[in-house]
Amino acid sequence: MDTQFRKVALVGKYQSPDVEESVLAIARFLRERELTVWIEQGTASSISGVADFAVATHEQIGGEADLAVVVGGDGSMLNTARRLAEYGVPLVGVNLGRLGFLTDISRSDAQQRLGEILDGRYTEEPRVMLDAEVLRGGRSVFHTLALNDVVVNKGEIGRMIEFDLSIDDEFVYTQRSDGMIVSTPTGSTAYALSANGPILHPSVDGIALVPLCPHALTARPVTIPDSSRIDIVLLPPNDARVHFDGQARFDLRAGDRLRVTRSPHAVRLLHPYGYSYFAMLRQKLHWSAPPRHN
Repeated sequence: MDTQFRKVALVGKYQSPDVEESVLAIARFLRERELTVWIEQGTASSISGVADFAVATHEQIGGEADLAVVVGGDGSMLNTARRLAEYGVPLVGVNLGRLGFLTDISRSDAQQRLGEILDGRYTEEPRVMLDAEVLRGGRSVFHTLALNDVVVNKGEIGRMIEFDLSIDDEFVYTQRSDGMIVSTPTGSTAYALSANGPILHPSVDGIALVPLCPHALTARPVTIPDSSRIDIVLLPPNDARVHFDGQARFDLRAGDRLRVTRSPHAVRLLHPYGYSYFAMLRQKLHWSAPPRHN
């Protein structure tokens, strides 16, 4: 069957024997289907035997590829999503990691499931991203995107930090805690879940604010519309740190303002036909599993 995907790029976790084997197997499979196959530059640098395939940068993939297949775990998908979000390239994940909330095709089924997607049997799901900016003295000093979450934490100090939280220019509260997680629905099953935040279905137009070990026990997670503008101002005397998807970070100084909004960019995830979000949660979180007996 003819396919709309003629140029397919492979992106994998670096320095991993499992990824090397899987990337090459998928590349050969795609070439057998007479598709143009590219291997991302950093991935190719850590794989032997890629001489038969073209190598491309993220920028080339974003500008010309019809599909990007991410081979690895959720971390690999987060990194790729952040790099390619502005281009709108659809992403498919082959899971070689642990949980695999975002990389939902198993290694053993990779070729079969990819073949189905190439034949047009798939569902597309947009995932919201966050736009994060750090303002210092009113001037922007850092800017990036996040698919999972933006996390303010106390960094290397051994005590709580204090900050003001405002939403759409309305003061909400001053909080003393270890920090705050600002999470998308995608990130609600990541760090935010471990901090007792809510699970948000990907179709929910919301952002979760999840305090980290707040001093006031009445400080609870709150879900707000994703049209909101969130401002977190770090109060003296302590500095802090902000993390973006656990992959990029920036050191905050007292007085810095972290501003988070919904990004105009969205990630396009392609799932195999029959994918179910609740079935995925049931499997990953072991819902309905029988109790263990010693």
